Formats: sequence, C-alpha cells, structure tokens
Amino acid sequence: MSAVGAFNTQEVHLWNNPQEKTSKVLQYPKAYVAPPRIPVGLTSMDVKEGTNVRVRAYSNDINPREFKANIDTWADTTLYSASFDYLIEKPADLDFQSGEFSTQDDHAWDKPQLQTSRRINFERPFVTPPKVVSFLKEIDLGGGTSSRVRTYVTNIDAKGCTIHVDTWADTKLYSGVAGWVAYPEDKEHIYSGTANTMDVRPWDQPQDRQHKDITFQGTEFWRKPSVFMALNSIDISTEKNLRVRCYVDNVSTGGMTWHIDSWADTKLWSAGISYIAMN
Repeated sequence: MSAVGAFNTQEVHLWNNPQEKTSKVLQYPKAYVAPPRIPVGLTSMDVKEGTNVRVRAYSNDINPREFKANIDTWADTTLYSASFDYLIEKPADLDFQSGEFSTQDDHAWDKPQLQTSRRINFERPFVTPPKVVSFLKEIDLGGGTSSRVRTYVTNIDAKGCTIHVDTWADTKLYSGVAGWVAYPEDKEHIYSGTANTMDVRPWDQPQDRQHKDITFQGTEFWRKPSVFMALNSIDISTEKNLRVRCYVDNVSTGGMTWHIDSWADTKLWSAGISYIAMN
C-alpha cells in the first residue's frame, strides 16, 4: 500500500521570514526499484492580505530513494507559511492512478472564468467506476471580498472522470491546479471521502475551529490507517490574512476526527477537505 507524508515550509524557515521558494529533499521510508509517483495537496496556508493569494505545491527531482518537496509563491504575494500532504504511489502498485488538472490547460491566466472543467481519461481503465478524490495544489486568486475556490469530481466511469476547478461571486480565479487520485471501488483496507466546515455550521457564522468525528463506514483496517488529506475548497475573507489549516487526529481502525481551523483575525467562511485513509 502507498505511504503518506507531510511537508511544511516552517521546517525550512520561520513564518516571519517569508520566502518565495521553499524546498526540502525528503527520503522515502525505504528505497524503491523505480521512482514512485508523488501527488501532493495543500493542507495549510498563511498569506498576507492585500495581494493575490498565490501558492504552489509540487514534487520534483523524484528518484527511487528521495524527492524534493516544494512550496512557492510569486509576484508580490507574501507567503508566511504553507504545508502539504503527499502520497507515495509505489511503482508496483498499479491500483492507484493519479494526475492533475490546471485551469491553464483550458484558458490563459489573464482570462479568468468562474467555472472550468476537463474530462480526464485514466491511463489504465478500471473494471468498474473507481473512487476518485480531488484536492487543491496550486491557486492564484485575486479581487473580491473573499478568496473562493473549490475542486470536485463528477461523471466518474471506468475510463475517466471530469475534474472541476471553480470560483464564485466576485472572486477572480486566475489559475488553479487540482490533483486527483483514483483507486478501485472494491479495494480493501482503504476509505476516502470529503468533509466541510458547513457540515457543522452555516457558512455565515465563521469560527476559528471546526471539527467532527467520522467513522470509516465499516471499512476494515488491520491497524490504524495512514491518512492523506488536503484542502478541496476555501472561502475566506480578503480583509485580513488568509489563514487556514486542516489535520486529523484520534485516528483508529474505526474512524477519526477531522479539523479545519483558522487563527488570529482571519474570517473563515468555509473550507473543505478530501481524505484517503489506508493500510
């Protein structure tokens, strides 16, 4: 089964020493015979108010022993900190398929749209429609009273699916990149889903902290599962810094608690996550 890890810019520099580019070489728990695939998804951001929200998470320099984790910003954005989860897809594990979709595959960054989608064809068709999760790995948002973006998946069949990257209201989404992971719907010892702050409160009653206990719906795990998670949506006021983070705790073979938080004077209208728990 694939392995899960995390990277935070604060492993390299403190939040009050912001940098445009932050990277770190990370080693796998063990070496592989060939380079694995490493999808990544954003789990936290702290971005100074007053400019576009520009954050990019990615992996590169992937070899059988290690890879480079990267979180960048650009132009006049100040990124105090950010983090991502990553999934190590072992070379021999053909059950997992992954990829990404950028709005710039559809249109130029300077021609923003509210809604963008693309049909994705799997490299290898599944026997039956698989489970597919999508998550944010890069955003460039500007204007408006709030920073709003979300990704989700529709029209899943055995050969492919449609990935969406949308905004709404007065936000300008200059670009967005969604990562996705697909696996067989009957695969054992794995459970995935989505959650949102609006599962526990209305969007117009912002709070710093939200959490909820969830169960794995009877999925059998033979030990405490590893959990990959990432943000799939945000709606955060542009009045103050954009601050959001998600994490899980109380993980057991039967369930876990998800958390979506902001802090200081940020106004978090809503945020959502996608997660995959696996042995």
